[in-house]
This record gives sequence, structure tokens and C-alpha cells, in this order.
Amino acid sequence: MNKAFVLGAGLGKRLRPLTGQLPKPLIPVFHRPLISYAFDHLIHAGVGEFVVNTHHLPHAYAEAFPEGSYGDRPITFREETPILLETAGGIANVRDLLGTAPFFVYNGDILTDLPLEPLLEKHRRQGNLVTLALRSHGPALHIALDRASGRITDIHNILGTGHPGEFLFTGVYLCEPEFHQWLTPGKVESVIPIFLEMIRQGAPLGGAVIDGGQWWDLGNRASYLEAHRAIAESFERFPNHANGTRLPSAIHPEATVSDAASLRGLNVIGPGAVVNPGASLEDCLVWPGARVDESARLKDCIVRSGVTASGEHSGVDL
Repeated sequence: MNKAFVLGAGLGKRLRPLTGQLPKPLIPVFHRPLISYAFDHLIHAGVGEFVVNTHHLPHAYAEAFPEGSYGDRPITFREETPILLETAGGIANVRDLLGTAPFFVYNGDILTDLPLEPLLEKHRRQGNLVTLALRSHGPALHIALDRASGRITDIHNILGTGHPGEFLFTGVYLCEPEFHQWLTPGKVESVIPIFLEMIRQGAPLGGAVIDGGQWWDLGNRASYLEAHRAIAESFERFPNHANGTRLPSAIHPEATVSDAASLRGLNVIGPGAVVNPGASLEDCLVWPGARVDESARLKDCIVRSGVTASGEHSGVDL
């Protein structure tokens, strides 16, 4: 699987106001864009080229990847304009970029280190048109899977099979190029109705249950903060394949943090950020270029780039 389509065009409504400044796949996670973890994960699985769709704040991608590459792997960006095409429409819109070989599709707003080898193995062995990476635990168990055949039989019980959803769809899947025949170029459409129609017609839609590793949908601030805590506890899970180094410390070496500031818990402070003397931080994320002034008393807060935080706040995004 040499190519991957990473979805980067979503609006990130649940993460506002953070996504008012950056597309959700570009929000910083330990000083790196979230999407870079997807790239690393896919590189480990053998992917050598990325295609990313954009829509919301598309210029931010060019700023994050000015060379049009991640390490030595090329990235091709395609803007969806004037409307967002949703998942199926997005895949159809990049058909010419994906070529005639099998490819990964990977949601750009997730963070995971689940092993991808079982997905590759099951996809090849069963001869599926599409194979979804599933988990047997998580916040949304909506996928019904026949374990004997490895085929998906229903989603949200929409087909009325009566099979309760037992599995979470991770947003990572493998597709044969023939999957494009199920898609309509230019149509605004989610991939879920396509999957349901495949089930109706008996097309090979499979699932691989992969419970190893960790998985987060960083769609809300709680999961965003939780992911930082988990990464801090296990840096080795998320190596940086772009430059061969591991994750940096919670306080970036290019941040300025006064010795007279009070830091408790896990505070992730990005490059160019300034924490002034007398400031108090507990379990906060301070984005690159943000400032925390002397009067600030912050707990469980996120300070965006270019913002100066002052006063007392708890559990808010500034």
C-alpha cells in the first residue's frame, strides 16, 4: 500500500474556538501537527505518498508543510471548493491522485498507534473491496460484524438486521481501486451510505478487529487533553519518522518559561510561547507563540497561538 488518502477537510465544529485558528488535523499535539502522527503511522505500514483534502483554512496546510512533503514523503493537497464533499465525495475527488493500486483512507482527526498489519493481512487474505479497522471497545459501537465470514453486516442497525453494533469504526480502512466505482464524483456524500449499499448488494466489505494500541478521536477538548496525558506516559508509542527522533519534552526548548512561574501537573508549552514570572499553570496546553502573563492562574486550559492569557480561568479555551 504505497498511497494513503488522509482526510483533512473537516470543519472541526466540536473543537471551536481552537479550530477557528487551525484545521483540526493541524492542532498541535506535543508541538507537532496532529496529522503528522497519521503520516508516521502510515509510513510504518509502508506508505510512501500522501494525498490530503482541504477545505477549512486551506492555507494553513501550506504553512505547516511548505515543501509539500513530510520528511522525504510527498504530500499532494487538493482543496474542496466551494463546498465540503464529505468522506465519499472526498475520496472520489482525488481518484486521479490515488492511481490504480490499493490505498489507505485515514481520518485526519484521530490519534492512534493500533497495529496495521492485521488490517493488511485480512484485507489481502479475504479479497475484500474495503476492509475497516475496528475495535471492540470505545465510545461508539455501531458496526455489526459476522466473525465467521469477516464481513460487516450492518451499521447502526440501519438495514434492520437486528444485529446490535459491537464494534467501533476507527476511521482507518483499506480500499481496492474498484471502490471508486461505488462513488459519484462531485456528490456530497458520507462513506456510510456507500458501505450500506455494498452490504445490500453483497460486495465484500470486511472488518478487522484490532484491539491493540490506543485510539482517540480528538473531536473534543476532553479527548485532546487526554491524548497528551497518555503520550506523556508513553513517548515510545509515537516516534517521529520524519526526522528519526522521539517526541520532545513537554516544554519545547524554544519556549520561554520563567523560573518564577508555577507549573503543576502536565503542561505542554510550545515553541515561541512565553510564560512570565508569577504565572500559575496546572495541566494546561500552551500553543506555539502564546503568552501567559504574570496575573494568569490557569487550570485545565488551552491557550491558542497569538493569545495572551491573563486572569483566573479553569477548563476553558483562550
